[in-house]
Amino acid sequence: MPDRLSALDASFLYVEDHATPMHVGGVAIFERPRSGFGYAQLVDLIGGRLAYLPRYRQRVLAVPGHLARPVWVDDVDFDLNYHIRRSALPQPGSDEQLFDLVARLMSRRLAPERPLWEAYFIEGLAGDRVALVTKTHQSVVDGVGTIDLGQLILDPAPAEPEPFEDIWTPRREPSRTQLVLDAISEGVQRPGEVVENVRSAANDAFATAGKFAETVGGVASTLRTLVSPAPPGPLNVRVSGGRVFAVVRTRLEDFRKIRAAHGGTVNDVVLAAITGALREWLLSREVPLTPDTTIRALVPLAVRDAETAEFSTPALIGNQVAAYLVDLPVGEPNPVLRLQHIGHAMAEHLDSGRSVAARGLLKVGGFAPATLHSLGARAAGSLSGRIFNVMVTNSPGPQVPMYAGEARLVEMFPVMPLMRTQALAIGVTSYHGGVYFGLNGDRKAAFDVDLVAGMIEESLEELKGAHW
Repeated sequence: MPDRLSALDASFLYVEDHATPMHVGGVAIFERPRSGFGYAQLVDLIGGRLAYLPRYRQRVLAVPGHLARPVWVDDVDFDLNYHIRRSALPQPGSDEQLFDLVARLMSRRLAPERPLWEAYFIEGLAGDRVALVTKTHQSVVDGVGTIDLGQLILDPAPAEPEPFEDIWTPRREPSRTQLVLDAISEGVQRPGEVVENVRSAANDAFATAGKFAETVGGVASTLRTLVSPAPPGPLNVRVSGGRVFAVVRTRLEDFRKIRAAHGGTVNDVVLAAITGALREWLLSREVPLTPDTTIRALVPLAVRDAETAEFSTPALIGNQVAAYLVDLPVGEPNPVLRLQHIGHAMAEHLDSGRSVAARGLLKVGGFAPATLHSLGARAAGSLSGRIFNVMVTNSPGPQVPMYAGEARLVEMFPVMPLMRTQALAIGVTSYHGGVYFGLNGDRKAAFDVDLVAGMIEESLEELKGAHW
């Protein structure tokens, strides 16, 4: 039987164009150890673990006539050095230069004729630091058979990567005749699917993407009753092919203190800080606000299998991501009231009993946020962009140091993809006492994303000092 893409995975390929590449990224910054950590060591580290990720050595092969969805086949010309690339900033490279490079890398589509991932080893950062920038297509990471590369290469203790010998032998690629025969055989059993496949491949995937949403746990059921479009505003415009990227560095302790003072959860405080920043950003653009003005956020949350009592890896990551819609009260001037409104809205989702608390996610092996952000992007990508203004993913990470080889991970910033009509996407990850925001914006519509980043810091300070 052919290893055929699911309907949801195929839809991510069909809707992709030059303005909306469908990959999820991450920026990991490491301290270079005294023993050194260079490109060759990274290649050894990743190459030695690719056996655990067979999808990373497979490419997508289309079926002639689009009689069936594409299939995964082994890349007989797989070249690890093509996928792991080396770059450098002019020393001493600044964070601004790094994030400008990240924006340009993220704006480029992955080559469709090769396995759908890339990693960039970037040297030259000030302070003897190096960065690893990863790009993985949404069709690759499903949380069951394939996790994100960033989760696989990080360990809780330093260890020198061992040189590896690539003894992988690819399977022979099926012929066009075999692809057609397989498609005809499946079409006889499910004739309606043939029409759907041709329709989707003809760039009508947005009309059918909603039908595919049910393959992601909880998404369709959560939104089945929703009919109202998202509030209009500058966040919902047709995006260009350019990107801008900015980050925010905060401390987890600050969020915990605000939670202790005003109630709710750390995630509520994160959303409240973002809400305050978006309020100031809208005012800076002279957008009129009333006390009832809101921005609708799509907030993917990990959920557990209702039949699984333990927080095991399969129970947490097995396509179990629910996409919740939360109206952020940007019209409310009182920061504590904003937090309370968000807390009440999120409590309704938490009361469902399926959402996973941070302590449960931390039991997942490796650096799970990389995979969970990818699953969050899948949940968002399966829905119409007309029903939300901004995507916000927040995944807690380990509060102990993690290592790639002997290099210690210092910071980790998610890079979430943009939908066709979303000018801003925000990813948040906590790690070793820090909370790190990655803001990916459209270069035309959100050219001032660095202002939003600064406003998140100001909004957090406002919550810390609030005595309302």
